Amino acid sequence: MAWSKLISTAAAALITLSLAAAANATHLSQDREESRLEPIGQVYMEGDEVPTVSNNPVVAADTASDEPRSGEAVFTAACKTCHASDSAIPNAPKFGNQSDWEPRIAKGEDVLLSSVKNGLGAMPPMGMCMDCSDDELEAAIEHMISGVQ
Repeated sequence: MAWSKLISTAAAALITLSLAAAANATHLSQDREESRLEPIGQVYMEGDEVPTVSNNPVVAADTASDEPRSGEAVFTAACKTCHASDSAIPNAPKFGNQSDWEPRIAKGEDVLLSSVKNGLGAMPPMGMCMDCSDDELEAAIEHMISGVQ
C-alpha cells in the first residue's frame, strides 16, 4: 500500500511539473510570436511630425547638422559597399585603383555626376544615397578620385 501511495504522489508531482513547464513554454512562445508580429514601421499623414531616424551612425552623425556631409562621409555611408578596394562588385571602379578611374576621370566630373544621379549599370540612381545633395555627390566623387591622384 505504501508503494502505491508513493507512486501516486510521484505521478501527481510529475504531472504538475509537466503542466507548469508547458504553461511556461506557451507563455514564452506567445512572447516570441508577439515580438515577431510587432509593426516594423509607422504610417504618417501629411502634416504629421515625422521623427528622423538613421541606423547608419555615419549618416546619423552627419545629418544632425545643416552642413553638407563630406565626401568621405558620403563614401563611407553610401558608396563603400561597391567601390571599396576589396569589393567584389564587378565593373564598379574601386577606390585607389588608377586603371579603374582613369577612363572615367577623362570624361570629366560632370559626366561622373550625371552617371551617379541617373544610375549606370548596376548602380542605382543617386548611387545608394537617396538623401544626398548634388554638392554631397560631387564631394563623394572628388573623394574617390583623390584616391588615385
